[in-house]
Amino acid sequence: MSDEATAATSYALDIGRVMAALPHRYPMLLVDRVEALVLDQSIIAIKAVTMNEGFFQGHFPGRPIMPGVLIVEALAQAAGVLAVESLGLAGSGKLVYFMAIEGAKFRKPVEPGVLLKLHVDFVQKRSSVCKFAGKATVDGVVVAEANFTAMIADPPKA
Repeated sequence: MSDEATAATSYALDIGRVMAALPHRYPMLLVDRVEALVLDQSIIAIKAVTMNEGFFQGHFPGRPIMPGVLIVEALAQAAGVLAVESLGLAGSGKLVYFMAIEGAKFRKPVEPGVLLKLHVDFVQKRSSVCKFAGKATVDGVVVAEANFTAMIADPPKA
């Protein structure tokens, strides 16, 4: 797709729209905004990594580094926003559950004070199961990547 076509069909979401798409809340909400979303194709989201994150107290004292599993979770949440928006599920109560993570690679440590850019593409989309490819970058440098599968389902019964 050309840059012109992408720009014409791409839109941004503020934190209110992100929270409408995801059930996550502090301290587990890891998407602060969406810079670009192309329905049925891709999303670019942002996580502002600050020293105020609770995990930095213990990971690691004296050398704060964002845990890799939380970087993958941030990618998955961005994918969740992409799936919910693409499938028209915002406000439906449906949840996006991890099913599999493959090929996760961590290239560089992520430290406080950066904007973690989350790039996620649909690889395969069905009504209840979707596959994604994700990359996380800081200042244009890939810090982590993974392929993952998610299932769209109703929340568990209380």
